[in-house]
Amino acid sequence: MAALARAASCQTGVAHRIAACGGLLHTTAVPGQRRRTLCAISQRRQADQFRLSKSCGGLIQAKGAVTQPNRSFYNTNKHLSAKDSLQPSEEKVGPFTRLIEALGFTGPLKYSRWKVKVAALRMYTCCVEKTDYEEFFNRCQMPDTLNSWFLVAQLHVWMCLVRMKQEGRTGKYMCRYIVHCMWEDVEQRGKVMGINSVVLKEDLRSMVENFYAALFGYDEGILSDDHVLAAALWRNLFNKNCEDPRHLELLVEYVRKQVQHLDALSGEDLLLTGEVSWRPLVESNARSILKPLSPVYNDEGL
Repeated sequence: MAALARAASCQTGVAHRIAACGGLLHTTAVPGQRRRTLCAISQRRQADQFRLSKSCGGLIQAKGAVTQPNRSFYNTNKHLSAKDSLQPSEEKVGPFTRLIEALGFTGPLKYSRWKVKVAALRMYTCCVEKTDYEEFFNRCQMPDTLNSWFLVAQLHVWMCLVRMKQEGRTGKYMCRYIVHCMWEDVEQRGKVMGINSVVLKEDLRSMVENFYAALFGYDEGILSDDHVLAAALWRNLFNKNCEDPRHLELLVEYVRKQVQHLDALSGEDLLLTGEVSWRPLVESNARSILKPLSPVYNDEGL
């Protein structure tokens, strides 16, 4: 009897073990199904999120189009120029050229230096002679002084510097000579006006400080929205003395369209001739894109 009881208990234990092993085998097959199920769910979720993002993007665009003000401000998240040429930092130079420039000398350029200097002088001349200063003084209520003339001139010089810095090392060399021509002209104008040499020296020192501070402010404004550009113009061009916001709006629009116009000019023509033209301060259709005229020069680039 005892032997029969032990045999029955062993059979019962074996049956339980078989049942447990069967359950384990059954449960081991479940995770594979679960993985397949989870993969299908994740794929459907990703597809739903993609469709939702597209629909939300369309709603945001539609909402932005509806809620635009009467005069929309310029804003961009892509701080790139309109030109597709290589930037100065991307220009490839040899080790010898890098060594020469590290010592403070100018390496070989795309064109000869005297051609670049002549083009730089012409470009500065265009900034001075092709700008209607009386219209600036009248519309913006600026005093007719040497300082006011310099503030308007440095604005146009800055726009030329922004354009020429896109032309690699040759453009940067041209920028340095444009600034050199500007300071030579300012000093000569001060002497012609009969300003005392000591006073003129102090004024030039103040102008140099204001010029480089204005470059930083204008660069920040052209890479940002119209509010930042208007603040830079209010500080540097108007000397924080502008009570009519319409004057700021006019100058912001003027800078935007001039930079766009300069970007449309050929870099090769600018390096060889330096001829630039300026759009009027007030236009009926200021947002129109003007097709620039190709400059005429001889085989020597003059």
